[in-house]
Amino acid sequence: MDTLALLADGFATSLSPLNIMIVLLGVTAGLFIGAMPGLGSVNGVAIVLPLTFIVPPSSAIILLCAIYYGAMYGGAISSILLGIPGASTAVATTFDGRPLAQQGKAGLALIAAAVASFIGGTISVVLFTLFAVPLADLALAFGPAEEFALVLMAFTTFVGLGGDDKLKTIIMICLGLVLSTVGLDLISGQPRLIFGDMPGFYSGISFLVLAIGVYGIGEILYTIESSRTAPQVTPARITLRDLGDGIRTMNRMWRTMSLGSFLGFFVGMLPAAGATPAALMAYGIARSTSKTPSSFGKGNLEGVAAPETANNAASTGSLLPMLTLGIPGSPTTALLLGGMVMWGLMPGPMLFIEQPEFVWGLISSLYTANFAAVAINIALIPLFVWALRMPFTVLCALVMVLCIVGGFAPSQKMHDVWLIAGFGVAGYLLRKADYPLAPLVLALVLGPLMEKSFRQTLIAEQGNILAFVERPLSGTFIALAALFFVLPLVKYLRKGGARSIAPAE
Repeated sequence: MDTLALLADGFATSLSPLNIMIVLLGVTAGLFIGAMPGLGSVNGVAIVLPLTFIVPPSSAIILLCAIYYGAMYGGAISSILLGIPGASTAVATTFDGRPLAQQGKAGLALIAAAVASFIGGTISVVLFTLFAVPLADLALAFGPAEEFALVLMAFTTFVGLGGDDKLKTIIMICLGLVLSTVGLDLISGQPRLIFGDMPGFYSGISFLVLAIGVYGIGEILYTIESSRTAPQVTPARITLRDLGDGIRTMNRMWRTMSLGSFLGFFVGMLPAAGATPAALMAYGIARSTSKTPSSFGKGNLEGVAAPETANNAASTGSLLPMLTLGIPGSPTTALLLGGMVMWGLMPGPMLFIEQPEFVWGLISSLYTANFAAVAINIALIPLFVWALRMPFTVLCALVMVLCIVGGFAPSQKMHDVWLIAGFGVAGYLLRKADYPLAPLVLALVLGPLMEKSFRQTLIAEQGNILAFVERPLSGTFIALAALFFVLPLVKYLRKGGARSIAPAE
């Protein structure tokens, strides 16, 4: 009852005319920021942060969180319509969202993304409200050994449960892990794989650069090469009937969306994990538990719903350790943490006691931001779908420009632009050779986290490799990873046995 009373007081703060206007402005701005390749929630929050001093601290954090929420929704737009992730958190949405758009189902894919984002955001906010302190304690107890085991299990789900060629999947994971080690060593600070002392590689290879290259430039090259004549994008339209049909279709995916929401919230709570790994893990689990895993990557609506529920749930989950422990769960929440310190607010357990109006005003604003985001997103779907009606020649040139600008804007280095071109050609060649790109992306994202947790565990345990299986939680994850890895061999042996006992015709 105390929680409900505090939440009611929070709604009195978040539903004030000023804060409602701030939520609407923040969500709308975040929607377009998230849809623009190369920006995303981190850049959006960083751009707006200096402007927050003109409003009270509670309104300032509400504005930044509204932009954060809107960007999580908006990232799916360019992923579906252009095949370019608006942000790293939406790369998994590209896997099936883009094929759906190419099949003339862009409206359905956008509706699915909006509804799934709303479900993920709603479930995660409810979990945040009910279990803030206990879940914060759990996240704090999740050590580097458990992080390594969880990432290892994420890799093995692609190998053991995916529908792609197993050897090619392993090769792409290894390639992604190699690319993730480019830059400075985590422990010694020595440069690694910098290709002849090239300064641009000292900061490593950005995930965004790889994603724009293989999914933007590579997609354009493949489409141009595979079409003798300039292809016309299938016209799409959206009506109230289409909206109703889309929502009814989403009702059949409650299991996928629920699983993605809980997984996203849990992974989002982990420091340094964030929404991108959560979305990729949710996509992998949805594919592995599907009755038709081979349809993923070809336009399966569950491939849109799973990552979108997870990344929105993770965006809320990452706020939990920031508020209760002062530990940011993602790069965006690190900026939010810096803003709170500038406003004279110290995150931690005492914040709930000393500043309850601020904390519960923020929590209640997440509810209003979630409703505002889904309403604005669905209202603007006709505008987004209209973009598909432009001629392919114009769309191709536009995507090229967006890729170059999106890759150059964050770092403002020509080195990243050349990398995008190189990854674009490589992505085109890999796609022609039927190599899956999702494991490559997953490995580049999770590689640094995997290496850091692995080395931290060995240093803390003085080189004892058995520490990973001696801890109950990490041992469970590693056992599941081993099971997923040998599962293809078991399936192969069972098929061989079935063929051997089948009667000859």
